[in-house]
Amino acid sequence: MDRTTSRSRAFDVAGIALVCFACFGVGVALMHGLRPDYAPASHMISDYAVGPWGGVMTAAFASASLGCLCLAIGMAMTRPVAVAGWLVAGLFAIVAIGLAVTAAYPTDPPGTASTRSGEIHDLSFMVNVSSVVLAALAAVVLAWRDPRWRAFRGPAVFFALTLALALVIQFKTLHKGMPYGIANRFFVVVLDGWLMGTSLALRKVAHSRPEAGDAHRGLR
Repeated sequence: MDRTTSRSRAFDVAGIALVCFACFGVGVALMHGLRPDYAPASHMISDYAVGPWGGVMTAAFASASLGCLCLAIGMAMTRPVAVAGWLVAGLFAIVAIGLAVTAAYPTDPPGTASTRSGEIHDLSFMVNVSSVVLAALAAVVLAWRDPRWRAFRGPAVFFALTLALALVIQFKTLHKGMPYGIANRFFVVVLDGWLMGTSLALRKVAHSRPEAGDAHRGLR
């Protein structure tokens, strides 16, 4: 596959990722109307995958998984000139697998007995959030090392810091009586915004051509 074809396909794949993440956001928002019995403050979004309309939330997780897989593939297709770019691609692949596991193994809602499915779900959650934050930090390095991502420097820093903050808030509120559900939704909103923003940035990168000198500097 030549570079022109690879960039064209990366553009298309990034477009698919954008649609997937939009569907994920719509799915999460829709569940709030479908399950008004779940108080947002005391329920994580994963709880929506259990019970009536659970298939909608499961489909949303699957959509996010496909979107991350598309980003991993699209990133690789752009042939990053910095190691950080390949790291981001690898982390997106890990998140894609993790989200697929999240979709396949429903959580244990509050007040219910612990199950093997819930334990696997919780483990996938830990893998997902840690990989996402690492990918966001690596994306900041990429924005400085690969000239094609230069325009993404500001958003990359903003989202990396905000995601890290959202993750801290999430874990600080994981106690009974704390609004951990609200913290969870804050993290998800920031996450989906970053994923969609990265998809848009990847589409622009797919149509750009780094100058030889800049590309050489990016490898350092």
